[in-house]
Amino acid sequence: MVRSSELAVAAPAIILVEPQLAENIGMTARAMANFGLSELRLVNPKNGWPKKGVREAASGATHVLDAARIYASVPDAIADLHHVLATTARERGQMKRVLAPDAAMAEIAGRGGQRVGVMFGRERVGLTNDEVSLADAIVTFPVSPDFPSLNLAQGVLLVAYEWRRAAGRAVLPFSGEMLSPPATREALLSLFASLEDTLARAGFYPPEKREIMARNMRDMLHRMAMTEQDVRTMRGALRALTGRAGRPPAD
Repeated sequence: MVRSSELAVAAPAIILVEPQLAENIGMTARAMANFGLSELRLVNPKNGWPKKGVREAASGATHVLDAARIYASVPDAIADLHHVLATTARERGQMKRVLAPDAAMAEIAGRGGQRVGVMFGRERVGLTNDEVSLADAIVTFPVSPDFPSLNLAQGVLLVAYEWRRAAGRAVLPFSGEMLSPPATREALLSLFASLEDTLARAGFYPPEKREIMARNMRDMLHRMAMTEQDVRTMRGALRALTGRAGRPPAD
């Protein structure tokens, strides 16, 4: 479920105008839930509401679907909003500001307690010019001109992601910091000695090249920035290898 704290920064309502496919509505709900949005408004969905298969496509984001509100027209759906954005993939010849999703969501995030909404049009033809004219600004996506078509839920996903970033909530769920501290010099030198001795006994070094090859090996291990756990693992591997020397291979 979406935490109430995630709705404090001008979270936009997502408005789907005459959506056709249940899968698109369900995937839109999923995209919204992924990034902390929960207010879904549907304008005259084709073949009514609810739709068969919509909950399956939402993959668990059913709280968004359960709270969805249905409207007969775009003016009804945006009547209580202070600021409205219209998404479109093509130029409409209207004197409106055109924003990329990141700039649009940064502006929305700075609107405090105002109610805002982002409109998305029909799967095949998008919003009409009249519907776009009801918006304060246009949002479009910097897609490849060779293939500019976006799925409805993909467009919602991009907007929701940028809103989460702009709202300061784009915190990664986990980090990749080292769980083991860096190896001490004593541990590294001991490993070098064990490794070099093992390789020498295995005949890895030509006698005349042992010193330079050993230095190269040390440099390689230094570049790895080994941790204490790395050293323990490497020493364990060496013990396993030397312990099996001369034994027949396992079946």
